[in-house]
Amino acid sequence: MQTLHVDVDTWLHRLSPRLKLLALTAFGVLLFLTQSITVLACANLIGAGLYFRSGLSIAEALKRLWPILISIAVLAIFAALVGPLHAAIVTALRLTALALFAATVTATTSMAAFIDEITALAMPLEKIGLLRAADIGLAIGLVIRFVPEILDRYRAIREAHQARGIKIRLATTLAPLIILTLRDADNIAAAIDARGIRRQ
Repeated sequence: MQTLHVDVDTWLHRLSPRLKLLALTAFGVLLFLTQSITVLACANLIGAGLYFRSGLSIAEALKRLWPILISIAVLAIFAALVGPLHAAIVTALRLTALALFAATVTATTSMAAFIDEITALAMPLEKIGLLRAADIGLAIGLVIRFVPEILDRYRAIREAHQARGIKIRLATTLAPLIILTLRDADNIAAAIDARGIRRQ
């Protein structure tokens, strides 16, 4: 399986994973507390500066963000059609800044570090009997690992349809994508049980 982590040595990689996650949370809250286009534009510049220093080439960095940016653009256009232009611009800038910072964190934090930090943060809930912290860390880690895998699989299915001259429709791409994803999920679950990672 692929990972969003970039295995290089930068000052961003050396920062504590907990510090990065807490900073991302605080940054996300602050983004939704401001309506200033100037402030949000500055946040985007800072986010872009950090993201492009995460060890990715410019082409790869843009490739990772392209689907998210398209979704944000569509949402902003819709918001501009049904509401004030200022609100649409604020929405676009806010979501883009958040995407840039989140992408920076995922690119500079290993999966093991993610799981360890999430598990540690969930320990208080385990102590009061609400859940098992290790399960939460493992589940979130698997979700993060699955995202690029699912996107690549969708591209492969789409390219196969194009090569065969089949019109690309949601109905013809979604079914094989779900089947392949569920098959991988079963294989991963079996591997987890075989290694005793999740205690009964």
